[in-house]
Amino acid sequence: MAEIENVPVENPEHLNVIIGQTHFIKTAEDLYEAIANSVPQAKFGVAFCEASGPCLVRAEGNDAALKDLAARNALKIGAGHSFVVFLKDAYPINVLRAIRDVPEIVTIFCATANAADVLVASNVRGRGIVGVIDGESARDIETDADRKERLSLLRKIGYKLG
Repeated sequence: MAEIENVPVENPEHLNVIIGQTHFIKTAEDLYEAIANSVPQAKFGVAFCEASGPCLVRAEGNDAALKDLAARNALKIGAGHSFVVFLKDAYPINVLRAIRDVPEIVTIFCATANAADVLVASNVRGRGIVGVIDGESARDIETDADRKERLSLLRKIGYKLG
């Protein structure tokens, strides 16, 4: 039998975080290169949980605080072959395609600045991510006024033409 645990993501600055699953020891280096090549000015930390051998959390990044934050969260999650990325000065939309194109990436569970919890299943063999709770529950259906506000925001932040 597996036991399910709720692991809150430590993210005191509400940074963008990406959590996923991979399958190879070179993930930390490959994610570093994918992010740095996508948004050279981005600050980031990457952590990867090994699933065999010494089962260490491997961490890389160009910002010591983000690298440490990613490593702490990866260790708390503790799921083999999982990875955690924290970003500053970039959005997930800027790096997700490059991350997905890393050959060993299996899936991405979330890319968010919301409060998030990782649901982790544990059994005698180890731990695995079941899913992620990202943000809050939907409260209502968008109105015309809400839609106009959304479109205005996208233009204001430069993601749609003015």
